[in-house]
Amino acid sequence: ATAQRLVTAEEYLAQERRPPGKHEVGAGQMRAMAGASRNHSLIAVNILAELRVRLRGKPCEVYPGDMRVRVRASGLYTYPDVSVVCGRPEFDDAEMDTLLNPTVLFEILSPSTEAYDRGEKFARYRQLPSLQEYVLVAQDRVAVECYRREGHFWVLETFENLDDTLRLPSIACELPLREVYDRIEFSNR
Repeated sequence: ATAQRLVTAEEYLAQERRPPGKHEVGAGQMRAMAGASRNHSLIAVNILAELRVRLRGKPCEVYPGDMRVRVRASGLYTYPDVSVVCGRPEFDDAEMDTLLNPTVLFEILSPSTEAYDRGEKFARYRQLPSLQEYVLVAQDRVAVECYRREGHFWVLETFENLDDTLRLPSIACELPLREVYDRIEFSNR
């Protein structure tokens, strides 16, 4: 096995702020993030658009997958597909490109990242004191999982029907799954 060179947070941010490409870093190791499929991109846009409309007039901001999130406790820097912060956003530095206090995070599942998003990444996200809901959205079928913080516990709620509505109490918002999956074409396996 070849030893990988560990990077510092400063090295990571210096490289990440230069084009091209996005990377994630955790435990000092950097990895490139792959591009997104049509379904992945459409679902992200649908969620962003619905949240933007539904949060208008509220003290919340919605960010696309270009907004980096840092989990200080674990050293993770990553790009959730959609982030929401309610109240005053906190940033890592004056660049204001690394959010520290998201309220809700969305990850759209891909075959190459699903295990990581459910496992190690969620374990790191749980270290964010501000995080109240973590939403996993399948792109190959109608399936949304919402993990909600209730005290020291995380409670799972699942949705598998286009007529279902995802309720996000932490941001006083509801998302109909029919809107989340608008224009999505599922393969007939």
